[in-house]
Amino acid sequence: MLAMMGCTDNSTAIVDKTVGNLDSNNIIYSFEQDESLTAVKVVNASKSLQDNDGNKVLKIDFKSQANHESSVEFSSAKPWDWSEKGYFGLAFDITSPLVSSTHLYVSVTDSDGKTHNRSFVVPAQSSDSYVVELKGQYLNQEAGIRSNPDSWQDRYTPIIWRYGTKQINLAKVEKVTFKVIGVPEDKSLTFDNIQLVTPEATDNNYLVGLVDKFGQNAKINFENKISTVEQLIELSNQEQQALKNTTILGRSKFNGWIDGPKLKATGFYRVDKYQDKWTLIDPEGYLFYSNGLANVRMANTSTITGYDFDPNLIKQREPGDLTPEDSIGLNRAPKDAWSSRHVSSTLRADMFNWLPKYGEPMAEHFGYRREVHSGVIPKGETYSFYQANLARKYQTDDHLKIDEKWRETTLKRMQAWGFTSFGNWIDPNYYDMEEFPYFANGWIIGDFKTVSSGNDYWSPLPDPFDPKFKERAYSTVKQVASEVKNSPWCVGVFIDNEKSWGQMGNVESQYGIVISALSLEANSSPTKAKFTQILKDKYQTVNALNSAWQVDVASWKSFEQGVKLTDINDAMIKDFSTMLYVFGHKYFSVVNNAMDELMPNHLYMGVRFADWGMTPELRAAAADVVDVVSYNYYKEAINEDFWTFLEEIDRPSIIGEFHNGAVDSGLLNPGLIHAASQEDRGKKYTEYVNSAIDNPYFVGTHWFQYIDSPLTGRALDGENYNVGFVSVTDIPYQPLVDAAKKVNRNIYNRRFTNDK
Repeated sequence: MLAMMGCTDNSTAIVDKTVGNLDSNNIIYSFEQDESLTAVKVVNASKSLQDNDGNKVLKIDFKSQANHESSVEFSSAKPWDWSEKGYFGLAFDITSPLVSSTHLYVSVTDSDGKTHNRSFVVPAQSSDSYVVELKGQYLNQEAGIRSNPDSWQDRYTPIIWRYGTKQINLAKVEKVTFKVIGVPEDKSLTFDNIQLVTPEATDNNYLVGLVDKFGQNAKINFENKISTVEQLIELSNQEQQALKNTTILGRSKFNGWIDGPKLKATGFYRVDKYQDKWTLIDPEGYLFYSNGLANVRMANTSTITGYDFDPNLIKQREPGDLTPEDSIGLNRAPKDAWSSRHVSSTLRADMFNWLPKYGEPMAEHFGYRREVHSGVIPKGETYSFYQANLARKYQTDDHLKIDEKWRETTLKRMQAWGFTSFGNWIDPNYYDMEEFPYFANGWIIGDFKTVSSGNDYWSPLPDPFDPKFKERAYSTVKQVASEVKNSPWCVGVFIDNEKSWGQMGNVESQYGIVISALSLEANSSPTKAKFTQILKDKYQTVNALNSAWQVDVASWKSFEQGVKLTDINDAMIKDFSTMLYVFGHKYFSVVNNAMDELMPNHLYMGVRFADWGMTPELRAAAADVVDVVSYNYYKEAINEDFWTFLEEIDRPSIIGEFHNGAVDSGLLNPGLIHAASQEDRGKKYTEYVNSAIDNPYFVGTHWFQYIDSPLTGRALDGENYNVGFVSVTDIPYQPLVDAAKKVNRNIYNRRFTNDK
């Protein structure tokens, strides 16, 4: 029987002890009786009650080393009713005895299945109180920032918002779930004092005056916070001295393993197997593992300021433009528009303590975005504090000199830190330097037809059967080829990124592309026409299709006009799988043919699958076509439970993106993976890269990204993550750098001689 601690609303829930800011009616659940464990469900974990100075606490042992996901779920016989609580949050204490931190995901789910999802880190050997804000004045404040500053002023550590529904049905809260996902070791935590609490006070001006003139958090202090230009210059001079004559021994001209075997040399990078491990081979024939940083460019360093101009004075996009808005540089508003500058968002404009005036040297770092993916306003002026800080540290307003000095310093860092290459999204000006291996990239954008997967996070899928898609693919690769100029320093080319191919979990999400396409008219959707032909070839008659699918379609003509499918059976699923593979194979083949024709000496690296947006059919299609299958995987390590499919497809694979971050940087959001500190970032970096090096299928790992996101969010979508190797003031995070140096010195010995 559940122990009820004075609850008055027919609910049961989660712990006892201190009541915090509310009365005893807000204690959710007591662990003082053994029977309380019956309402705690675990998956790939074990549960027990432990005595803690006379108080019983819940101990959860997550079996996360062998399982991709481990979880503990708290639920009630009847949904909890928290609708009359006013402004409140769900608070709890967590204690960790471990010598490593634990990244946890927490979800609060209502009876309609809507989820409120957040994540946080429990530091090693720590005990702290955390809170999930569930109802508050600022909960739905859209500020154009992925994670706003904390408006609560109390003892609780806030848990960062991630995704889902911010305002779930608080009258019917069904469960609270904590998960550990994608970690390299088992985790053990104790839970106590889970209760509903209200803030002691709130800060009405939590967004006002947030940013100082260096683009830093003006409201808190942190290590390496810059207060004067002179300090910035001095730190830069010290680093330049330290970067002199620092190289990693044992590397070939193209950063291959010069002390290892020399295989067939083709003058360009290629893939092969050595000792039953997939590997890249450098142009001279040496084994090569690509470990580097992605997004080394200025394009994502600007943030929306809250100002705008007369739209008639802003140059709009040209038809046939090959570059997405977020990959363009500052793209400044023309001079004749400056006089029309006005506040378009007081909320955004009030965040900044300083912005320069147009006509001043520092105003050269203003830009303009004609469109954004998400945010508080759809377009407007931007500012790059990072570029402004480069001008300050290099003591020049000459853009060409600033860019040249930045590239020189960046290359010195890459060499000193031991990286073997850049990753994706590199400033094309590095291409012509011919000093460091890199990957080129392109986007296929245009007016071709599209197909929805039902979860089009970035955009719908291109229709690969549309002739216009082929035309745009060739235009894209032609542009990339003109930038690369057949250089042997180019390892390969990534085309597109994180397409929403389908999401595992249920039939509708996995086969959303197929289901969506079948609902279209064949004469307006080339993909629908192709799928129709596949089914005609298989079934011949519509009656045979009806029999297999258990549907009632009058004729093939009726089928071509669009069908809505709801009751999915096994025969449908089998056909859906075939059609999804054909769809993916066509996409990859079109791009691959363009690569073979226009860039035959360079590897086609695929589309960088997001782990949330890929299916077995798409992986198989890519593996049958591309040279290297690429994945963006934001977890703590390459854990075997998730990656079992690598053996099935048996193709060289590469991690296109991963990262972690911490809020001791002064930023508001650590990134997709939380670390407890800058030192912990280095530890997690080491574990991730080494886990990939030890895997026989991976040929590289690319960290996203070189530079921290802006404090107030990048202009595209508000990402405000501490995921850079350098800060907004271009100061390296030394614990992370030191960890990378150590990993990079031993890459080849670890991979090919098992020297760990």
